[in-house]
Amino acid sequence: MSSILVSNNSALRHDWQLNEVKALFNQPFNDLLFQAQTVHRAHFDPNEVQISSLLSIKTGSCSEDCGYCPQSARYDTELTPEALMPIDDVLKSSQMAKDQGATRFCMGAAWRSPKDKDVARVVEMVQGVKAMGMETCVTLGMLTDEQTQTLKEGGLDYYNHNLDTSEDYYSEVITTRTYQDRLDTLARVRDAGINVCCGGIVGMGENDDDRANLLIELANLPKHPESVPINMLVQVEGTPLMGSEELEPFMFIRMIAVARLLMPQSRVRLSAGRNDMSDEMQALCFFAGANSIFYGDKLLTTDNPMTNRDLALFERLGVRSAGSSYA
Repeated sequence: MSSILVSNNSALRHDWQLNEVKALFNQPFNDLLFQAQTVHRAHFDPNEVQISSLLSIKTGSCSEDCGYCPQSARYDTELTPEALMPIDDVLKSSQMAKDQGATRFCMGAAWRSPKDKDVARVVEMVQGVKAMGMETCVTLGMLTDEQTQTLKEGGLDYYNHNLDTSEDYYSEVITTRTYQDRLDTLARVRDAGINVCCGGIVGMGENDDDRANLLIELANLPKHPESVPINMLVQVEGTPLMGSEELEPFMFIRMIAVARLLMPQSRVRLSAGRNDMSDEMQALCFFAGANSIFYGDKLLTTDNPMTNRDLALFERLGVRSAGSSYA
């Protein structure tokens, strides 16, 4: 077994190097999963999975050119743009998610960066969701210092802002926002005292080094993200990444396992792409250290497994829905 395995009792590392992480990836599959499950059990109940629900509160007409995203105004994806939802509609969706077992309600808006008036309306949504006893998370794009503070004072628990891929591969996917822009937003969120939700997407044509470097970038932040969503690219007709070569399933599972080893106390979330994953693949992801999912029939604008399919899988695996670890 690799001698660079994170010790269950050691301080968290923020100095990972590419050769170390590639060595983890390249281990025999069983050795990697054994290590990941060992570390996972040291920090979490292995039979609990945290459930989040995601709602698109403002859809489409985004000025960014993210190559994977059907919400970009630059691509013809037959998506119908929708303005910011009324608060009452958001709260109805939140209540439904809670009734189905979700403990965190996430709200996404397709903006490059929101206006101050938009942030004020989102804060009202956050406060309404929190009043139901749920954790809150939003993803709104880039923020100013003042907007970040407004969200913090409004009670926001988590802010999602993904790095998407490695810095080297980033310009192949997005040109309208720099990698440093993303890091700056994460720093603002962290400095304001809001929990960070940050991960990436695989299957966009990146190579092995890019996948390793994405996890290194996340693990070497001054503090590990509390939530780390790992997304499999959902290919949408009309986007530049439609037709990308599909990622081999075992590589995705390795991605989950290495994320668990590098960030042992973070929630590692199965996010986009689950609709195309078999139950067996998802079960291996849970064994590799994934302990959070998005459920419901939509992730923003792409399909996701229906809630009853997830609950049936949980029952077959003896998995329970976990309460919040950051209440």
